[in-house]
Amino acid sequence: MRMRSMFCVIPTGRLLLAAAAGGVLLATNAFAQSAREATPYLAIENEPPPKLIVDPPLAAALTQGIVWIQYRVENVHIVPVFGTGALNVSPRVGHLHIHFDDLPWLWADPSGVNTIDLAGVPPGQHKVRVDLVNANHQVFPGCAM
Repeated sequence: MRMRSMFCVIPTGRLLLAAAAGGVLLATNAFAQSAREATPYLAIENEPPPKLIVDPPLAAALTQGIVWIQYRVENVHIVPVFGTGALNVSPRVGHLHIHFDDLPWLWADPSGVNTIDLAGVPPGQHKVRVDLVNANHQVFPGCAM
């Protein structure tokens, strides 16, 4: 069972509710999982290399000329932080560069929304390349899809 708040989903395990003297008692069992990940307050020793995972476009809206491509990154935080000063921060930061049909321009996406959204795409074959780049716009090794 999960309790939903406005901001997050919190797994709670089994809940025990009991009315007691005009109030409600809420008890949960111990969490089996830890919330621990990289903290922004400490540098990460021997940080593993970043990884980019890109899924095929979702078929739901392709016939309307809308392309949604979901992605996930590991070992890098997608944030709007740019420049050489940010190259040595830990945990590592970066953003996406999205290329479409070999056009001479690209766009940078520092949102971390996890879905690339293209609209008005005409029917036919197209190429989309997604690069995971550092704060100085250099592609992380192995992170061009």
